[in-house]
Amino acid sequence: MSASFWIGLFQLFLVVGGALAVSLFIIDRLFPPMRQVQGSVEPYNLRTPVTRTATVVPSPLQWPLAPAWLPQYWQENLRLVGPLLLIWLLSVVLPVVLAAPLNQISVLTGFPLGYYMGAQGTLICFVALTFAYNWRMRLLDRRFGIDPADSPEERLTRRRYSVRYLLFATGLFGLMGLFIILETWFGLPANLIDWSFLALAIGLYAVIGIRSRADTLDAYYVADRKVPGILNGLATGSDWMSAASFISMAGALYLLGFEGLAYITGWTGGYVLLVLLLAPYLRKFGQYTLVDFIGARYPGAGARVIAAVSSIIICFTYVTAQVTGIGIIMSRFLGLNYMVGVIVGLAAVLLCSYLGGMKAITWTQGVQGIILVFAYLVPVTWLAYRLTGVALPQVMYGEALSNIAQLEQAQGLSSYVAPFNDWSIWNYLALSLCLMLGTAGMPHILVRFYTVPTVRDSRSSVAWALLWICVLYLTAPAYAAFLRWEILGSVVGQPVAELPDWTNRWASTGLLTIADDPDMGGNGDGVLQYQELRIDQDLVVLATPEIAELPATVVALVAAGGMAAALSTADGLLMVIASAVAHDIYHRTLNPRAGSRERLLLGRLAILVVAILAALTALQRLAIIVQLVAWAFSFAAATIFPVLVLGIFWRRANSRGAVAGMLSGFLVTASYMALTYLAPEWAILGISSSAAGIFGMPVNFLVTWLVSRRGPPPDSEVSALVDYVRYP
Repeated sequence: MSASFWIGLFQLFLVVGGALAVSLFIIDRLFPPMRQVQGSVEPYNLRTPVTRTATVVPSPLQWPLAPAWLPQYWQENLRLVGPLLLIWLLSVVLPVVLAAPLNQISVLTGFPLGYYMGAQGTLICFVALTFAYNWRMRLLDRRFGIDPADSPEERLTRRRYSVRYLLFATGLFGLMGLFIILETWFGLPANLIDWSFLALAIGLYAVIGIRSRADTLDAYYVADRKVPGILNGLATGSDWMSAASFISMAGALYLLGFEGLAYITGWTGGYVLLVLLLAPYLRKFGQYTLVDFIGARYPGAGARVIAAVSSIIICFTYVTAQVTGIGIIMSRFLGLNYMVGVIVGLAAVLLCSYLGGMKAITWTQGVQGIILVFAYLVPVTWLAYRLTGVALPQVMYGEALSNIAQLEQAQGLSSYVAPFNDWSIWNYLALSLCLMLGTAGMPHILVRFYTVPTVRDSRSSVAWALLWICVLYLTAPAYAAFLRWEILGSVVGQPVAELPDWTNRWASTGLLTIADDPDMGGNGDGVLQYQELRIDQDLVVLATPEIAELPATVVALVAAGGMAAALSTADGLLMVIASAVAHDIYHRTLNPRAGSRERLLLGRLAILVVAILAALTALQRLAIIVQLVAWAFSFAAATIFPVLVLGIFWRRANSRGAVAGMLSGFLVTASYMALTYLAPEWAILGISSSAAGIFGMPVNFLVTWLVSRRGPPPDSEVSALVDYVRYP
């Protein structure tokens, strides 16, 4: 690269970093510093459980003795978890193995049963499993006298925020109606509508960030542990539904067909593992981060530092993709320069992350979740009504699939719903399982379960989060199906000069290419063939408002939804990186005597530095970024997930085993990634580098087990910790 490039990059770093540093310095002076209230780092549940047998009150350095009824309680829990895990596994594997024969059966509005099970049936089963586990555990807790009633403060908080979110959703609907009236009757320019939605959304996030600013470490790291379960589920779902889910998932389904359902299954099934294996136990442990649990369960700096570094690597790759998505949305919808779009979006992220911490992020993510789901549902619902006469896209895209099958047969195309046209069945299953295990090991999701008041709330928040996520994930296949129906019926086979207007508009963006010209690989006959139409996966959701001939207000709403998806996920990821640097590495490992203000300033500095680095990386528009995000799930599955599960369910696991397991899992995963990325023909059973964690994960489990068996058992304090997290 030329010297001018590096000079320009350095200047950009100075401009962006200087502006952000000055802004954050001013904010830091305007608002009071953090204070550490007495007991804010207490790792125990603040609410004293009502138990059948009294337990010893814990001191700051010791875990309480286990109640006498714990063995019976734990055995009944395991008897419940075992069958639910078996049902979960069968619901993932059987529809895939039997997809071809099941596709011969048509259900509902024309769904091939094999495709329906992958797109909807399995997700419905996941939701049922999480709610069933919540219900059975609530009954079990009542039997053992450990299901205390909600406090008046908790009921008031839940009611207050439920009313606020309901009013906001109503106001959002009314605002959209107002802009449609202004556009239709008064000719309000589309560009002004786009900017208005952007300004209102970012302004709202800023107001929430300032009003919810944190003044204690508990508020900054875990939102004072006062977030009701249902509202934490909304925030968790918003945190999870990133720009990739909002913009790219439907496009991946359009391009891959049946194989794209691996992402639908993989990114939802992990929540079953969360509620059964991790979330309740991490909440019972308390403190601030998942690395806190790993550090306490596996004493010594080794396990803590490796887990913290893994969290930083995973979250940095993920946040870079979100920043890239912000730049793309702003440049395509608002006409901003890509770099300016990145900077503006990043400033909006920092306003919440830097000032308010988890407290502001939580309430902001609730608002962002409503916006992104509303923005996702409106266009495809409108399109479903236009094409089928029924405004239920999740049900009516079965009709689209029936019409697609007829059009494919007439045009001699391979079946969209037929399984494994491009992938092996092993790659499908490996990727699905890898995404599930990675989801269960994602640091920015795990930390959300520290924010609720009780263990019961942590369970319920997983169920509500999955239900909220499924609203979007059950709809994504409808986007893909309706667009394919529209393209096969109204675009393919038409003269190039007579294509619908929306194809010409999107061709100018580079997301759609009409390659009829022989120089571009076409046959030059002036009639568009299917192979001559090349569509970028980002087009499907972004172009739907125009395909459905919707008002410009809906287009602006989609842009606001994409922004909300990217910002909500970026907020949570930056928070995890800040806590890993300031809390897990600096305070817990290097300087245990660090004060709350020192830790806060270091955390904010980490947010600033990582934000700038993510922006600089995103400005390069690296094609490998999407691949890095997929790899992040593999690393989470191969490093963090195994040691968390063994730490809870196997008392014998020790620090040496955890360190050896995480390192071996990482090395095996990274080696397979490098091998198959550089030489895809070396893939085992056709398993791609995106699913490399499926090899590292069992190696982690095996190595941790072998090394732990050969080493000394954990001390009595660690054993007491294991007992402590096993009951509410």
